[in-house]
Amino acid sequence: MTAATDQPTAPAAGDIPLSTLMDAAVAAIGGSARPGQQAMAGAVDVAMSGGRHLLVQAGTGTGKSLAYLVPALRHALVSGRPVVVSTATIALQTQIVRKDLPRLVEAVAPHLPRTPTFALLKGRANYLCKHKIAGGYPVDIDPGALFAESSADPARGGGERLGDQVRRLREWAEETDSGDRDSLEDAVSDRAWRQVSVTGTQCIGNSCPMFEDCFAERSREIAREVDIVVTNHALLAIDAFDNHGIIPEHDVVVFDEAHDLTTRVTSAVTDILTPGMLRGTVRDLRGLGVGATALDDASEELREALELSPDGRVIGDLPQRLGDALVQLRVEARTAHSEAKDAGGESSAGARKTVRANLQEIFDVCERLTAPGEDDVVSISHSQATGRSSIQVAPLSVAGAMRGAILEERTAVLTSATLALGGRFEPAAGEVGLGRQGRVDVEELPRGEDSGAWAGLDVGSPFEYRRQGILYTASHLPQPGRDGPSSAMLDHLTELVEAARGGALCLFSSRRGAELAAEHVRARLDLTVAVQGEDSMANLVRTFREEEDASLFGTLTLWQGVDVSGRSLRLVTIDRIPFPRPDDPLTAARQERIGRRGGNGFMSVSAQHAALLLAQGAGRLIRAQDDRGMVAVLDPRLSTARYGGFLRESMPPLWPTTDPEIALAALRRLAGA
Repeated sequence: MTAATDQPTAPAAGDIPLSTLMDAAVAAIGGSARPGQQAMAGAVDVAMSGGRHLLVQAGTGTGKSLAYLVPALRHALVSGRPVVVSTATIALQTQIVRKDLPRLVEAVAPHLPRTPTFALLKGRANYLCKHKIAGGYPVDIDPGALFAESSADPARGGGERLGDQVRRLREWAEETDSGDRDSLEDAVSDRAWRQVSVTGTQCIGNSCPMFEDCFAERSREIAREVDIVVTNHALLAIDAFDNHGIIPEHDVVVFDEAHDLTTRVTSAVTDILTPGMLRGTVRDLRGLGVGATALDDASEELREALELSPDGRVIGDLPQRLGDALVQLRVEARTAHSEAKDAGGESSAGARKTVRANLQEIFDVCERLTAPGEDDVVSISHSQATGRSSIQVAPLSVAGAMRGAILEERTAVLTSATLALGGRFEPAAGEVGLGRQGRVDVEELPRGEDSGAWAGLDVGSPFEYRRQGILYTASHLPQPGRDGPSSAMLDHLTELVEAARGGALCLFSSRRGAELAAEHVRARLDLTVAVQGEDSMANLVRTFREEEDASLFGTLTLWQGVDVSGRSLRLVTIDRIPFPRPDDPLTAARQERIGRRGGNGFMSVSAQHAALLLAQGAGRLIRAQDDRGMVAVLDPRLSTARYGGFLRESMPPLWPTTDPEIALAALRRLAGA
C-alpha cells in the first residue's frame, strides 16, 4: 500500500484565472499593464472557450502577440488540443517562436499543471532534403550555371557563384540539426536552395530511403505533439483546402497579420502556366528515357498561342488557338504522366515523382483554364523585362473556400493593427467568409449556432498620436500622373528631408519612383540616402537604424516590414495614394462584380486596398511611447478627393495640417531637438 503524500494537487488549467497568467507574462517581459492588451486577452479567452469567431484590431504598441498567446496556451491545456497560430511573414513567425513563446512559457509554467510546448511548422521546401543531396533527384540546372553569380538577394544582381552556394549548403547539411533554411547564418539564393530541397509534390514520402532521417518529417512529428503550432497563412490554407494532413487537428486558429490573409490565400490557390515550366518538364522526361516529342510540340504550340494573345484579363472564351493549345497540352500531359509511371527504374524514384508531379500540375491547370469556375479570373501576361509570356487563373474570392474548409470546423481569431478600415469590420469579415453582420460584444455570441457569426473589437493603441505626430498632406502639389514623380513633388520631398536632416523613410508605389527620387535628393543634399535593391534589406534597415541622418527609399516591402523606433525615424513620406493598378485583372473583376450587385466597386476594392497600405505605411512612424515625427503624404487627393475622408480614417489619428510652412518648421524643430 502506498503512503499518502502531503503534496498539493496542481490546479487544472481551467481553474487558473487568465489575469494570473497575464500578470506573470507581462512581468516576465518587464512591461506594465495595458488596458487594450487586457481587453484583447479577455475577449480572445472568451472566444476560444466559447467557440466564437473574433476580429480584433490592436494598434501598434498594444502587445497583441502576448494578448492572444497567453489565452492560447491556456486553452490548449484546458482542451487538450493544439492551437494554431498563423502569420503572413517569416519575420513574425521567427519572433513568436524564438522570442515571444520561450519567455511566455517560462513565465506561466509555474502557474500551470505542466509546461506548455510549441513548434514552428513550415512547408517541405523550407527544409534540406537528404535524399536529394545524396543524388536521389535529377539536377535541374546546367553544369555551366554553377559558375554564374547568384546573389542571396536577387536585387543585388550578383555575388557569390551558384556552385559555391551549393557547396556551402552541402557542407551545412552535414552539421545542421534542423535542416531549416532560416537557421542558415549566411543566406543563399532561391536557385541554390532549390538544388538541395524538394516541394511537397516532389517528395516520394515514406518510400524514401532516408524517410526516418527527414528534416521535414521530423518537424511535422514534433508539431503533432505540441500545444501551440506556429505556421503561415499559405500553408494552412493549402492544407485545409486539399486535406494534406500537414497541420495537426485543431479547434482554434489565430490569424495574426490578418489584413494580409486573403491576399496570401489567393496567391496560394492561383495557378500559372509558363513555357519555361513546360520545357523543364520535357527535359526531365527525356532524362528518364521517355520520348516527349508530342508533349514538346504541344508546349511549343502553347508558347506561340500565348504570344499571339492580348495582354491582360480574358473576358469570355479564350482565343481559339490558345484554347485548342491548352486542350492538346492537357491530353499530352496525361499521356506522359502514364508513360512516366515506371520509367527510369528503382534508382529514379525521386526523378520520376518530380516529373509526374509537374505533369499532374500541368494537367490540372489546363483543366481549370479550359473550364474555369464561376469565380475564376483568367489573365495573360507578357513581361517586357524578360520577354516571357504566361497564363494564370485566380479566384475572384476565397471567402467560400475559407468558410467551408476552415471557419465551419474551428474557431478563428483574426487580429491586426489594420483590420477595421474606416472603423468597420464588415469588409474584413466578408473577405474571409464570415457573415457580413457582426456583434461588438463577444460574450453575446451564441456558441455553435452560426459558423458565420462573429464579434469585432477595436482595443485602440496606447500611443497619443495627436501629441506624438503630425499628418501633413501636401495639398498644393499637382495630382500624381502616370509619368512618374513630378518635379514639384521631388523638390518638395527634398525640402522635407532637408528640414528633418534625414531620418526619413520614403515610401513609393513603384521602384522607378523610388530610384528617381533618391537620385534627385542625393544630388541636392549631403545626407546618406539608401535605396531598396542596393543592398540586402537587413543591411539597409541596419544602416537606417544606426545613422540618424540616413534616409531609406523603397517600395512595398518597406510599407509593411520596417520597425524602427526612436530618433532614427522622424519622417515618413508617401509619394501617392497606393491604389491598385486599374488594369489589374483581379481588381477589375472584383470591382465589376460589386458594381453589378449595386455596390460601389471603387470604394469596396481600390479604396480598401489603398486604405490598408496607407494605414500600414503611416504606422511605420510611431512605434514607441517616446517616438515623435511626421507622416507627409505628397498626394493632394488625400485632402481634396471625396474618398479622402475614408482614407484618413484608416490612418493613425495624427494631428493634421496642409500648410507646408507649418510642416517644414515642425521638422526643423524636431531635427534640432
